[in-house]
Amino acid sequence: MEQNCGAARLKTEILHTSGSTGKPKEIAVEYDRMLASARMTCDFLGLKEGDTALLCLSTRYIAGRMMEIRAAERKMRLIRREPSAHPLKDVGETVDFAAMVPLQVYETIHNATERERFARIRHVIIGGGAVDRELEDELRTFPNNIWSTYGMTETLSHVAMRRIAPATSAGNDASAYYRPLPGVRLSQDERGCLVIDAPHLNPSVLHTNDVVAFDSDGGFVVKGRTDNVICSGGIKIQIEEVEAVLHEYFGDTVMVTAKPNRKFGEVVVYLTTQMPDGHALRLAVPPYWLPKQIIHVDRLPKTETGKPDRAKAREIALQQSGKLE
Repeated sequence: MEQNCGAARLKTEILHTSGSTGKPKEIAVEYDRMLASARMTCDFLGLKEGDTALLCLSTRYIAGRMMEIRAAERKMRLIRREPSAHPLKDVGETVDFAAMVPLQVYETIHNATERERFARIRHVIIGGGAVDRELEDELRTFPNNIWSTYGMTETLSHVAMRRIAPATSAGNDASAYYRPLPGVRLSQDERGCLVIDAPHLNPSVLHTNDVVAFDSDGGFVVKGRTDNVICSGGIKIQIEEVEAVLHEYFGDTVMVTAKPNRKFGEVVVYLTTQMPDGHALRLAVPPYWLPKQIIHVDRLPKTETGKPDRAKAREIALQQSGKLE
């Protein structure tokens, strides 16, 4: 697709957002900006001509498409595999660079053969969702370079990264804080949400819904999303905070959402694939995080890219009119 812009003709591509907080949408992006993003990542990781990259994500979304562009820009050899939970099952050769989602990483490192192959990848970047604490603790034992990334379709993949492993590498310790890549300027708006100014990637300043906290060196942690806040009886409850605690006790079997309530405004609702023990639940979370309703589901709603489908979760809660505690 080409777009007229005065005398210039800019090549653009249509990409799709993940739809984690609503309906997926199409956006048009300039190919030159994707090239700029590719160079930024490749320079940061020291990727060079002749390296091998593994593409195991859908190219319909930005993460997969950017792997193709990084490989082309840096003249890397690209190994293509259909997206699956086990992308390394038939990849015996050495890989220098791979991008995966947390589910792929989890399944890979819990298979003995694939775990060994994963540990030989020089750089692994993980995106498309949060890396939970238990998985991160396990990844910290690996000898290769493993990174969690922060970004979105509008920023043409990631604009910040944080090291997960190795725990210490030439003075670059593993950290809970994301660090912006070169050319990316970050700030906060009046809501405490992250603002991204990266003109080489997007001509507009992007105001996100991610509530963040900065450290003294300009790194940041994501505390949650403003649109994932439940206001119940005057108390603000951050969905991601509740889920992080629940996952420590019950694994990835619980998802938190809300529904309107005349008395409280909103009430907390849990979707679960495995009904938690009531006593254990009361020990795990404070009283105001306890659900007013628990709904059993066969599977937790996820988007095509494996992120929690918040819109679908709320829809399920609204459809269930069961007894509120």
